[in-house]
Amino acid sequence: MGKGKLRVAVDIGGTFTDLVVFDEATGQIVEAKASTTPVDFSRGVIDAIVAGGIAPAAIATLVHGTTVVINAITQRRGVTTALVTTEGFRDALAIGRGNRPDMYNLKFHKPEPFVPRRLRFEVRERVAADGAVRTPLHMADLETVVQVCRDAGVEAVAICFLHAYAYPAHEEAAADYLREHLPGVAFTTSSSISREWREYERSSTAVLNAYVQPILDRYLGNLEERLHGQQAGGHRFAMLSNGGTATFDSARKQPIQLVESGPAAGIIGAALVGERIGEPNVISLDIGGTTAKCSLIEGGEVKISADYRLERTIVSPGYPVQVPVVDIVEIGAGGGSIAWFDEGGALKVGPVSAGAEPGPACYGRGGTAPTVTDAMLIAGVLDPTTFLGGQLPLDIHLARVAYRPLAERLNVSIEEAAAGVIRLVNEMTIDALKLISVRRGYDPRDFALVAFGGGGPMHAAVLGAELGVKRIIIPPFPGTFSAWGMLVTRPRIDLTRTYVVRLDRIGSSDIDDAFIDLEKTAIRQFLAQGFGPAAVVHRRSIDLRYHGQEHTVRVPVESGGFELNQIEDAFHDHHRRRYTFALAGTTVEIVNFRLTSMVDLPRPEFGRANLGVDSNSRPRSATRRSVHLDGVPMESSVYSRESLPSGFTAEGPLIVEEPSATTLVCHGQRLRVDEFGNLVIIADE
Repeated sequence: MGKGKLRVAVDIGGTFTDLVVFDEATGQIVEAKASTTPVDFSRGVIDAIVAGGIAPAAIATLVHGTTVVINAITQRRGVTTALVTTEGFRDALAIGRGNRPDMYNLKFHKPEPFVPRRLRFEVRERVAADGAVRTPLHMADLETVVQVCRDAGVEAVAICFLHAYAYPAHEEAAADYLREHLPGVAFTTSSSISREWREYERSSTAVLNAYVQPILDRYLGNLEERLHGQQAGGHRFAMLSNGGTATFDSARKQPIQLVESGPAAGIIGAALVGERIGEPNVISLDIGGTTAKCSLIEGGEVKISADYRLERTIVSPGYPVQVPVVDIVEIGAGGGSIAWFDEGGALKVGPVSAGAEPGPACYGRGGTAPTVTDAMLIAGVLDPTTFLGGQLPLDIHLARVAYRPLAERLNVSIEEAAAGVIRLVNEMTIDALKLISVRRGYDPRDFALVAFGGGGPMHAAVLGAELGVKRIIIPPFPGTFSAWGMLVTRPRIDLTRTYVVRLDRIGSSDIDDAFIDLEKTAIRQFLAQGFGPAAVVHRRSIDLRYHGQEHTVRVPVESGGFELNQIEDAFHDHHRRRYTFALAGTTVEIVNFRLTSMVDLPRPEFGRANLGVDSNSRPRSATRRSVHLDGVPMESSVYSRESLPSGFTAEGPLIVEEPSATTLVCHGQRLRVDEFGNLVIIADE
């Protein structure tokens, strides 16, 4: 693929860096994988481009999803960061919220702040909730900040003043002063990222953004140097956590927007697959090398969370991030996840992963711990000679050696030990899938399961049968599907303004004016990224609550021509749907105005004709392979996906192989290939 206009997407995962290329001139799609290079992620990106066999100069658009931000935070490899806040609020970051997920845990400890107390500074200033200045900013207080930061080698400073969402001028003035006196230091103002209330959440967001800003800036700079060295052309975009994209320059300023960069793209892709096959209700499942991620899509709409928390568990509240993030439940159970015994002797899988270096034992790169990939190889699901299209031969002997200690401790055969690990991973993933469906009031039987990632197709048949979903969809290129999803995303900006007011004390024209101001802000930001206003599409919504409530319900609002009673009726309906009741006659309050703006760029058309498969061809004769999923041999037919035409059907048990993934169909299930090349698995009638 050296000619034409190429749309390229590169997604860095924990084990592999994935590449998908779409040639706009021919409609051809190419996928490739390269090992992720943790020491220098940009090298893995270039390796993937080389593996794809494309001419870098032919790249018209490159969309990049990266784990650099999330890794820097979770591994505590950010820079030395300071926080400047309003007098009296120095400890808000440490105090956090009084509520906690594990109320009766006597050993509970609050998460450690990313900024130590010695680098948290107070300055005199005070702004009221309505934006009125009560105490002007005392610039002299910043002199101490300059001196201490200079002596401590601070590389980034977060500035978060009380009620700065209503009046950001004090934050901006402080940033200008510090920028002048601390050259080379990165600065983040809370109001530049979020204009929403809740002091602790804004502080946490600003701090985390500052903590990783120099890291992402250096990484993107290094990547651009490597791309320039390869004479790569085109526009470059970073994948955002809200399911949209932004230019590299914009991403550098707000790296926290990339905290769930790669996983968001897969969910956008799953929604598009559902749209094409007429399934507006979809559960997406992405199992990669280190994690399994799932999300629920209702009515074709990807759910966006405004209350995202990093590292939240059942015993820890995590760290709040006040930016829009695709609603994801994630567990540490992927192909590279290691099986181990806890202190009580119980078998566990993950969250520790063998990663890309050294990787599972069967990779032959020095890994010795038993992983899920090793178990799948022992079980016969994976073929050691065709893994990654034969580019990475697997060593089953090394996999068996890794599982021997585990089998001996359990007093079972190696095959039974591997099957037990697979069952355990499936149970963990079922719990995660129920968390985003059953436990939120959704019936999985009303949904289709779209499974992807290197491991998703191997587990999907068992998981889908357990959940009782309508059908299981394995899209084309499942192993690189998140990268595929990046090709269909669009530049996006989400803006929020907090304005607490009773609904009966505001006019419809006031609401319209508030949204017009937000739209102007979005257009200015898009203009800075090189997009004209004519291509921008806006969607409005309002966060509402009953007077006296703490949290809100989001209600979509049409642009112009609405009545206040329509908004109130819609709020009652949404509240009833979520909480099963409504309080008609109770005062309703507006809390936040929210605007989602996207650039309406044309999406690549992916159809059956683009996949290079002749619908009139016959599949190659299937081979047979013995699979030991339950410790009992099960003879399964094995097909090559590239040879399966639309309309092909077969009964399980069977296996479908392709370079980036292996799909398992169980006994009692039927496989069909639809017109788009999706593998559709349903219960055999």
